[in-house]
Amino acid sequence: MINPQVETLGVGDSTEVGRIVPIYEAMGAISSRMLRRIVHQALGALPADFPDRIPADILKRHGYPSRREALMYVHFPPQEENIEKLNSFRSPAHMRLIFEELFFYELSLAMRKRNLQQTAGIAFRVREPAIREAVKRILPFKPTGAQKRVLAEIAADLEKPAPMNRLLEGDVGSGKTIVALEAAAIAIENGYQVSLMAPTEILAVQHFLSARRIFEKARYHVELLVSQLKAAAKREVLANIRSGKAQLVVGTHAVIEEGVTFRRLGLVIVDEQHRFGVLQRKQLIDKGRMPDVLVMTATPIPRTLALTLFGDLDTSVIDEMPPGRTPIETRMVTDSDLPGVWETVRREVASGRQTYIVYPVIEESKIELKAAITEYERLSHEVFPGLKVGLLHGRMKSEEKEAVMENFRAGKLQILVSTTVIEVGVDVPNATVMVIEHADRFGLAQLHQLRGRIGRGSEKSLCILVAPKNLAGEGRERLETMERTSNGFEIAEVDLKLRGPGEFFGTRQHGVMGFSVANPLRDKEFLELARRDAFALVEDKVEPGALEKLLSRLDVTWRRRYQLAHVG
Repeated sequence: MINPQVETLGVGDSTEVGRIVPIYEAMGAISSRMLRRIVHQALGALPADFPDRIPADILKRHGYPSRREALMYVHFPPQEENIEKLNSFRSPAHMRLIFEELFFYELSLAMRKRNLQQTAGIAFRVREPAIREAVKRILPFKPTGAQKRVLAEIAADLEKPAPMNRLLEGDVGSGKTIVALEAAAIAIENGYQVSLMAPTEILAVQHFLSARRIFEKARYHVELLVSQLKAAAKREVLANIRSGKAQLVVGTHAVIEEGVTFRRLGLVIVDEQHRFGVLQRKQLIDKGRMPDVLVMTATPIPRTLALTLFGDLDTSVIDEMPPGRTPIETRMVTDSDLPGVWETVRREVASGRQTYIVYPVIEESKIELKAAITEYERLSHEVFPGLKVGLLHGRMKSEEKEAVMENFRAGKLQILVSTTVIEVGVDVPNATVMVIEHADRFGLAQLHQLRGRIGRGSEKSLCILVAPKNLAGEGRERLETMERTSNGFEIAEVDLKLRGPGEFFGTRQHGVMGFSVANPLRDKEFLELARRDAFALVEDKVEPGALEKLLSRLDVTWRRRYQLAHVG
């Protein structure tokens, strides 16, 4: 017998024999078996009056066991318990611990929201005829019903004396930016400055050019602040921000740097919110005295995650596309079909339209992937000789990137070979074809964002996904989803199912949640219950003083864990 495990019977409780045994991940030299004994001893030492943090009436209403009972049960359940229930986290003990984690997380969001509503902010004038006229004047087209509805929600928030804290969701091409610029016009007409922060220089430049064009009639002063600015230009921009001459400041992370001082910041707009951490958003807000905050995202967020990650924000959704947009046809092909694909590109270019060709990497590496630089050389000389082909990637200098995009926008380039730097914000209505090579290497959300660069005009558009012939598993499911639907919310649900909540917004945001047992994707119904109970407690719908009583029972570790120390 090699490495036999020996259990001496009749000496205390057995952690191995005649019971359902918990499996723990070994911790270095401490094996799963040793951990079982340690946990068993620790649980045995719990006092009978072990404190319970959830109010008794909530436990009773949901029929949950006490915290002591739940911990004992989860680690060492009775022999008759159903193994499937335990492994699927659906025993009464598991359900109680899941609810507890989600309850305190939602409690911190509810308290943060309440505190913000009780803070003095800026009450903007919205209804005056001159302000309404200024907002109408900047509109380049007739707004959709959804845009009107969302602007009304934002305007109602701007009017209130408490700071706005709103999330604006809209699928790619739904017209979020114009709604944000209308909100900016209201703030500017009230004599305040507005800052718009974007995650990449390309997107910041896009927003800057759009804002400058749209605000031209209103004669608002728009400035661009990115790290690549030359010293003299940067000094001038900073001086204009400081003096208040710059009414709208569009930039990247550069706008939250130490030397940037606003004279009178009234509205903060953060684009592609999920690419920024909470602290970066706060750094920008701290540049003013309780400015209103509007965060935007073109990554549709499933309701579950919206409640979890942005539960302290009010949400507006633009769920209607501007008129005249034609649906995008999406096709999956293999490398052997590429000659036909290039023929399609030539036909479109001959008709006066433009094409994107996207690659996953900039330069060739050990991984056998086609690279943008190499393929640009091959395509421009061998495949499309005589056509105007451009190259765009993240390592190029700002002015080079800007020049390439401007040439493509102006029609001086017919084909743009690019990496994912075009993923967000690039708007060229004449581009009708997108070819994505190694499409299986991209995530669903990324593919959806890339596809959103075409279909912005009235011409029929085509997205071609090039992937290996024998593709299977998740890669195939992603591409089949892209073929099947262009609904961003449906795509987001599939993406969430495939990648899980931890990957959806990156580990940094997921780590902040601090969940040990709960999984927002698996435990949707508990999330809804916990949210309802937590918000009722904070809004004093339970009993007077119930919240204070609860907080007094929490130790420092728990307050820190759920960030209740900052909001309590």
